Amino acid sequence: MKIGFLITARLKSSRLPFKIVKDLNGKTVVERIIERAKQIHDIAEIVLCTSPNPQDSPLIEIADKNDISWFLGDEDDVLKRLLDAAKLHELDCFLGITADNPLFSIDYSNRIIEQIKTGGHDFIKVHGLPLGAATYGMNVKALETVCEIKTVVDTEIWGYLINRPELFDIETIEVEKKLDRPELRFTLDYPQDYEFIKNIYENIPFEKPIGLGSVMDYLNANPEVIKINQMCVQKDLDEKTKDMINSFYVEKADEIKKIKARIYKK
Repeated sequence: MKIGFLITARLKSSRLPFKIVKDLNGKTVVERIIERAKQIHDIAEIVLCTSPNPQDSPLIEIADKNDISWFLGDEDDVLKRLLDAAKLHELDCFLGITADNPLFSIDYSNRIIEQIKTGGHDFIKVHGLPLGAATYGMNVKALETVCEIKTVVDTEIWGYLINRPELFDIETIEVEKKLDRPELRFTLDYPQDYEFIKNIYENIPFEKPIGLGSVMDYLNANPEVIKINQMCVQKDLDEKTKDMINSFYVEKADEIKKIKARIYKK
C-alpha cells in the first residue's frame, strides 16, 4: 500500500493575501506544514498540490527548496486536483491538509496512518481538535467515486461530499481531553488568525515542530492570546447547498452505489 501526504495550496486568498507564504519565525507558513509532514511515518511522497496559474509559481520554488514533489492541477476543483495528483503518484491512500494549517497534529496524523494500515476505511477523520489541527485520511477509490458523481466544480468546501456513512466506510478518531478544544482556531483565513499563530510560533521555544500539547499549555497560561482570533467565523456552505447535496445522495443512491462498485473493482 502506497500512502502519500497531499497539501492543497493556492495564493489567491482575498481576506488574507498570500497568507501561506507569510513568515512564521523564519519559515513560510507552507514550509511549516512541510516540516510537520516530514514527521509522519510511512509516507511515500509529500506533494504540494497547486495550479498552473502563474500567481502560484512561488509554491513550486518552495516545494523544490524543501525536497518534496509538486503537482499543477485544476484551479477551482480541489477534489479533481487531489485525485489527479494521487493517480500520478500511484497512491492507494493519502493524508491531506490545506496549506492554511501550520499547526496540524503530527501525532493524530500518525494515528490516521495506523488506521489506514488496518485497511477497509474510505475516509478517516479526527473529532475534537481545534479547527485546522486535523488532517484526514482518504482512500483514492473513494475520492474517484466522489469526483465521478459530484455535480459541483468549486469544491473548496468538500467535506459534505465524502462524509457519507451511508455510502463510505467512515472512521472517526476521538481526541484526548487535553487537545479536545474544537472552539479554537488554528487555521489561517483572517489577519487575526495570522496574528494568533504568529504569536504561538514566536513565544513557544522549539527545536523540532511544535507539539499541540505545548500549544495548549501556552494558551492555558496565556488565555488572552485566544481572544486574538476568537471572533473570526469559519466559511461554510449555505443551508440550501447542503440540502441540495443531501437530496442528491438520497435520490441517486442506487446509481451512486453502482458507480462505487465499478470503481472499487478496478
